[in-house]
Amino acid sequence: MDPRAPVTQLLAAVGRGDGPAQEKLWTLIYDELRAVARNQLADEAAGHRRQPTSLVHEVYLRLMGGEGPEWANRRHFFTTAAQAMRRIRLDDARTRKRLKRGGGADPVQLREEPAVVGAGQAEALENAEVIDQALCRLEEEEPQKAEVVLLRYFAGMSIDECAAVLDISPRTVDYRWRFARAWLHRELSQ
Repeated sequence: MDPRAPVTQLLAAVGRGDGPAQEKLWTLIYDELRAVARNQLADEAAGHRRQPTSLVHEVYLRLMGGEGPEWANRRHFFTTAAQAMRRIRLDDARTRKRLKRGGGADPVQLREEPAVVGAGQAEALENAEVIDQALCRLEEEEPQKAEVVLLRYFAGMSIDECAAVLDISPRTVDYRWRFARAWLHRELSQ
């Protein structure tokens, strides 16, 4: 297979169990997924545990770990990758929240000086599950708009990139994005 083959052709080959196609696919998409991961982690407080490379590798394991993963096309793959990043980040937030609450560890003596917490980190931990629940409701009610949120927010794609992946006009992506943001704002404000 030509190493410059489009992602969709490589995805089909990977679905058929073609090992070399999986390596070519990984090489082709690695930098793009790493840029997405870097963008996703940029808003986290300093000292967070996950690095972009680690996030991409975890996504790879989740996407390629099963027997003969099948994706219909580039859109399906990147939507699945964005969903995997979302789940991984939510799992990380839950773990940090659990550890923040003690995580079953024995109590320790507190120091006299206060611990330094990154700006917004505690609030982000508290809100991660609320945001995830709102996104799940959006997926149930408006799946096409939720898909735009996954690609725009979790995959860090521009409106034009989303339009190309979803095979719709940029104007439609922009409409769905604005609708989803307003919908989520309303849900999270209640």
